[in-house]
Amino acid sequence: MSVTVEFARMNGLGNKILVVDMRGRPDKVTPAAAVALNADPQTEFDQIMAIHDPKADGTDAFIDILNSDGSKAQACGNGTRCVVQALAAETGRKAFTFQTVAGILNAVEHEDGTISVDMGRPVFDWDKIPLAEEFHDTSRIELQIGPIDNPVLHSPSAMSMGNPHAIFWVDKDVMSYDLARFGPLLENHPMFPERANITLAQVTSPTSLTTRTWERGAGLTLACGSAACSAAVSAARTGRTGRKVTINVASAKPPATLSIEWRERDGHVIMTGPAEWEWSGRLDPSTGLWSRDDSREAGAQ
Repeated sequence: MSVTVEFARMNGLGNKILVVDMRGRPDKVTPAAAVALNADPQTEFDQIMAIHDPKADGTDAFIDILNSDGSKAQACGNGTRCVVQALAAETGRKAFTFQTVAGILNAVEHEDGTISVDMGRPVFDWDKIPLAEEFHDTSRIELQIGPIDNPVLHSPSAMSMGNPHAIFWVDKDVMSYDLARFGPLLENHPMFPERANITLAQVTSPTSLTTRTWERGAGLTLACGSAACSAAVSAARTGRTGRKVTINVASAKPPATLSIEWRERDGHVIMTGPAEWEWSGRLDPSTGLWSRDDSREAGAQ
């Protein structure tokens, strides 16, 4: 068995993704390798999407997802779109079914190059998100940061989209808040026993939102697909918008959008957006040592 495997540096709305081909191998990308890869500016990432041989009948692959701190993630919508684009280019197919620890994901690449991912049904039960305290209504939970009489952020909507999310509703530009300071405090707040993704969301019309996210295990990120889905669902759930919205991802470079539909007929959340290949190489899934395919751009570590 070769020591190294193929990988691609990709992005979904700027969300930095490493797609690693682990098919045909019994091993996994180790947390140590993830940390080493993230420490290098050339391979710094938000999530690793490791493609493994399928474990369940009727699926095309099992996707193991790692955050940049080496921890496991249950879901990554932007990363899933990158996997679809990579496999579509390899196989010529357009539709795929993946298994993750969060469940089964179906995805399809459209003729215009955009990719739709069925993210499944959102979860609202407090103990399944999970939260540390019981809330009958998780569309608005008791949590704030800042002075008691004048909090900077307060009363988020909480839910799970395969991973825990807290959506804080704001009236000002989401980029005007010091999320780099508040994000770590909220991600690791005792309310979230498994930590949480923290999103600022501003309603800009009955059919649009602007978001910015501090991602659990990754920090400030240019985009987060499951957070966009959570913001869209929470907006509809609280009567701020309808069930189909455009998410303007404020931190994406350049600013970009996702289309999210919380489908009424079955409660599934459908996310549609782009993915982009940047470059490819090979890496050691045990240590994180890597090199680029193009010798002119070699980055052997």
